Amino acid sequence: MSPLNRRMLSKALVTAFLLAASLLGLGASAQDRFIVVASTTSTEQSGLFAHLLPAFKRATGIDVRVVAVGTGQALDTGRRGDADVVFVHDQAAEEKFVAEGYAVKRLPVMYNDFVVVGPKADPAGARGSDVVAALAKVAAANATFISRGDKSGTHAAELRYWKMAGVDTAASKPAGYKECGCGMGQALNMASSIGGYVLTDRGTWLNFKNRADLVILVEGDRRLFNQYGVMVVNPARHPHVKKDLAQAFVDWLVSAAGQAAIAGYKIGGEQLFFPNAD
Repeated sequence: MSPLNRRMLSKALVTAFLLAASLLGLGASAQDRFIVVASTTSTEQSGLFAHLLPAFKRATGIDVRVVAVGTGQALDTGRRGDADVVFVHDQAAEEKFVAEGYAVKRLPVMYNDFVVVGPKADPAGARGSDVVAALAKVAAANATFISRGDKSGTHAAELRYWKMAGVDTAASKPAGYKECGCGMGQALNMASSIGGYVLTDRGTWLNFKNRADLVILVEGDRRLFNQYGVMVVNPARHPHVKKDLAQAFVDWLVSAAGQAAIAGYKIGGEQLFFPNAD
């Protein structure tokens, strides 16, 4: 091969190498355009994320990988730096998360409510609009009650209601009280299979198909209000957090477009979540 041909071949190889490196770089960059969101199970099991995330991806090109666990576990995931965003529903725990420096700011996003569901025959006579009175009746009747028992936002709310009802579930559980240590869908399945009572967020209930003879027995108590908040994990604690992409997700959730997408999610014509970003 002549020197000229060798130089031309060498130049062509270098050009090909640079082009390949550029393409690989673009591919790596595209692959990096995702965030991990640690979230409560209700946002996943209600079907909300399946509704929201495609709209967010279309708007920003960012993928979201969801870790759906109880609120307590989601906050712990953020504390370890294993998520970029935490999206949960236990305001006191969220404010503690911020105070500890694991997030800089908490933003309200949306709300719905909790309800108590149970067998249509309602053997404990719990039906009504007072959640505290209802739980007191369930305990007095030794009726089966399925507790999440998983330190989730729903579990935290349930424990507050039991305390208001004068029942210390840590010291002396009612005879029918059963902890599953599971997500909301699994707890509902257990209640459905054995005819028990259970506290659930309305969103997961509306998307739940295996109801058997379960019906809503308690609703409308203002204490059943269920607020959701979102936080970017503090990059000062965990420098690998994708703060710009994470902030883009939070900004979209509280924007007019994100809030409209939340309001637009309905099952059977019924709205599951109500946007209330400040």
